Amino acid sequence: MKQIVAFTASPAGTAHARLAAEALRAAATHAGYNFKAEVAADTFGSRDTLTASDIAGADVVLLAVDAAVDRTRFSDKPIYETRTSAAIRHPQAILEAALAGVPSMAGASSASVHAPVTSGTSRANGSTLNVAPVVRSETRRLVAITACPTGIAHTFMAAEALKKSAAALGHEIRVETQGSVGAKNQLTTEEISAADAVVIAADTNVDLSRFAGKPLTRVSTKDAMHHGQKVIEDALQKPAGGVAGATNASLARNVEQLKAVRGRSRTGAYKHLMTGVSHMLPVVIAGGLAIALAFAIGGIYAGYEKGTFAAALSQIGGGAAFQLMVAVLSGYIAFSIADRPGLAPGLVGGFLAQQLGAGFLGGIASGFLAGYLTLFLARTIKLPENLEGLKPVLILPFLSTLTVGLLMIFVIAPPVQAILTTMTDWLNSMRGANALLLGVILGAMMAFDMGGPVNKAAYTFGVGLLGSHVYTPMAAIMAAGMTPPLGIALAVFLAKNRFDLDERKAGGAAAVLGLAFITEGAIPFAAKSPLRVIPALVVGSAVTGALSMVSGVQLLVPHGGVFALLIPGAVTHLFAYAVAIVIGTAVTAVTLLLTLKKPSVTVATAPQAA
Repeated sequence: MKQIVAFTASPAGTAHARLAAEALRAAATHAGYNFKAEVAADTFGSRDTLTASDIAGADVVLLAVDAAVDRTRFSDKPIYETRTSAAIRHPQAILEAALAGVPSMAGASSASVHAPVTSGTSRANGSTLNVAPVVRSETRRLVAITACPTGIAHTFMAAEALKKSAAALGHEIRVETQGSVGAKNQLTTEEISAADAVVIAADTNVDLSRFAGKPLTRVSTKDAMHHGQKVIEDALQKPAGGVAGATNASLARNVEQLKAVRGRSRTGAYKHLMTGVSHMLPVVIAGGLAIALAFAIGGIYAGYEKGTFAAALSQIGGGAAFQLMVAVLSGYIAFSIADRPGLAPGLVGGFLAQQLGAGFLGGIASGFLAGYLTLFLARTIKLPENLEGLKPVLILPFLSTLTVGLLMIFVIAPPVQAILTTMTDWLNSMRGANALLLGVILGAMMAFDMGGPVNKAAYTFGVGLLGSHVYTPMAAIMAAGMTPPLGIALAVFLAKNRFDLDERKAGGAAAVLGLAFITEGAIPFAAKSPLRVIPALVVGSAVTGALSMVSGVQLLVPHGGVFALLIPGAVTHLFAYAVAIVIGTAVTAVTLLLTLKKPSVTVATAPQAA
């Protein structure tokens, strides 16, 4: 008589695991098999725990699980894996498939091959692998994302079609819908890791970084709706893709990868703030360059000379772009939190902050308020399924915009405006020691983590002040951000023997990155010896920031490095600014050479004559 032992488990709760065990037990009893099942419980431990003798006497081990489990105690037995849902629906077929996969040869090795094999697959030459247990799985696991530009109908119709098609083929699928109310049924890291294939049924852009290395199929929502089974079959036949990035990448590519990793690791409020800042930057840069060109052509009073080309540039930059920057910041903070329904209240709240004099501080406040309020309403308001489409386009934007607008006008903007006015007056009046101290602080922050949260806090502070026509902190911040990679490049040039071959090759690339204001160019060097490198970078950047602030340098654009300085009017006191960067670079290089270990030198001793 066949002996089967089973282990059932489900993250969804003990009920699924128990139902799977009972369904398999009933089918085994009906077929005349000996059967024992262990059910993994989430609170009180497993029920009917399988003993070593139970496992030793079994012909096959059946795993009905919805997550990865420890197979160590089953390592010398044939293993058949499926999902709890398949065991509940088709227990007899699961038992027959598990027994059909039992290896027939005797004296097999105890090694375990954990390689899923689809039903009906055999080796080309008909031979048998020289190992006993083979993990077989009838049910394949897929994950999918559906999305369309409007995010109302096709998104959910495609998701439903994929679910039905997967069920008809005997497979399991989890579908994340990126609709107008935001992402629903979001895929977890564990689900993606366990998936055999990924399906992207989308008519709009979808971030694919989560699926690196997975077999991935991209189709339209229409294809998913009308040819769902073919889409799933094609996806399961695709080979796994490679992980992006080469091992011998250049410094510039390494820096881009480091920035991407940092971007993916951002969470919570920091992630939302950086989303707003990244979307605001193009508006600020375009506006700043337009203002700089206006000053270069028509002088500092170009905006007052109506009808001239310089006045038009000033209107584009100061009258349009700089008036929109706070709204964009606020809107995309809210978008990051609540997806598309948060965009309208965020934009309106940010625009009110600008109109009411609350500036970028008010914009940050309105963005977080709009985002979390919209998210709360989306989760709280329940409508019949046929009316759900009204929430993202009518109910959520209207209620959130109305609430955020009233709170901004009567509660938030007045005190924030007073705080911003006081801070602006203080920064504009800074002279001597106060300016030097602020420059030291901002410069040190830029070099401390080179693109991390501390660096971004200083950068956001400088960019936000541009909208209030305070330009000196931005100059200090950009100069201090250029200094770390420039200082490292200079140190490599001055003392090549202190660096290995790869670092010497990367020295030139670090110089280019520094000139372009990409502070992350210093990270690969700092990562090898952070306690020696980072203090040197902080000292050099602090010196640069202090010199820039004391010199009263003003910068009208927030990015571009030395290339932005080539635009007439973009920076004041250009010579003093260049001197600050050069001195800071030299201080960084000298301090770095003092802190780095000298290379060890082996001296060969000549043999003495007898």
